[in-house]
Amino acid sequence: MHHRRLVPKGGESYDEEIPRRPSMTIPSIPTDLSRRDVLAMGGQLALAAALPLALADGADAATRAAASTASNHTLPGAPMSYVTTKDGTQIFYKDWGSGQPVVFSHGWPLSSDAWEDQMLFLGQNGFRVIAHDRRGHGRSSQSWNGNDMDTYADDLAAVLDKLEVKNAMLVGHSTGGGEVTRYVGRHGTKRVAKVVLVGAVPPTMMKSAAYPNGLPKDVFDGIRAGVQKDRSQFYKDLTTPFFGANRPGAQVSQGMRDSFWLQGMQGSLKAQFDCIKQFSETDFTDDLKKITVPTLIIHGDDDQIVPIGNSAELSVKLAPKATLKVYKGGSHGLAATAKDQLNADLLAFAKS
Repeated sequence: MHHRRLVPKGGESYDEEIPRRPSMTIPSIPTDLSRRDVLAMGGQLALAAALPLALADGADAATRAAASTASNHTLPGAPMSYVTTKDGTQIFYKDWGSGQPVVFSHGWPLSSDAWEDQMLFLGQNGFRVIAHDRRGHGRSSQSWNGNDMDTYADDLAAVLDKLEVKNAMLVGHSTGGGEVTRYVGRHGTKRVAKVVLVGAVPPTMMKSAAYPNGLPKDVFDGIRAGVQKDRSQFYKDLTTPFFGANRPGAQVSQGMRDSFWLQGMQGSLKAQFDCIKQFSETDFTDDLKKITVPTLIIHGDDDQIVPIGNSAELSVKLAPKATLKVYKGGSHGLAATAKDQLNADLLAFAKS
């Protein structure tokens, strides 16, 4: 999948009109509940793999837990690959390579694994690459409270502070784009050199007085209902519009779908349920205006999850130094379906 044109802020209009799709494609809610046998088997394998390590390192782990003042539920590996926030939540992170840091924030309901192709590529090209699992997602603790955009941004700040990150390029996809935007709104750009928003939810998704062309609340009520009724099947169904598998000529492997489902099922139902309100109703208008560093906005014009007309085409007018790059025919899952093009664009922008 390839992008076709670059649309700078304030630039000239083009003769070719960008296709608009005002509605978000949501899979139907299944009537028969699946038994999740695959997930149960995965849990057994994970337990078997973890047992020898737990036996070998039990004494050291107990010492670390006793010394920690952060949480009564210390996760395996802490504090080496976890940051503990002020409320005791442990945030899992990856920190690979060396060089100028590129920090990734993932979309809903995924984990930092969604960025693995970009992290490997940029790491191989001389950059330090960092990504974390949002609270309640992936390998981070499943906190009952704090599943809101302000706390997501503060958790990202805790990771950057812990790792002493400076001069970073922040990259956020979908909900992660909102997280990055809110981070700048709350914490400024002292650690930030550039920002990239990929298929991101800002300025806001849901219809409001300020954004009358947004999506109706019924759309997001449908997501909540699907997740609450049978999130396993809902996530499997969601992979179709997410990756654009319902489009002629789409090349979406079963592996892409399985990875999405596995990442989603790793997370907490409560945290993922709460997050729906955050990615749909949060207004990032004022945060976008505070992104005073160079900003690249990348969006597919066939994004069935976050329609481009309600997001990127508005955000580019709000962020002071933003440029919009449109991927013609691009889906929402660009990190997988257009990974070579996205990798190249991220590398070029990082080096610019």
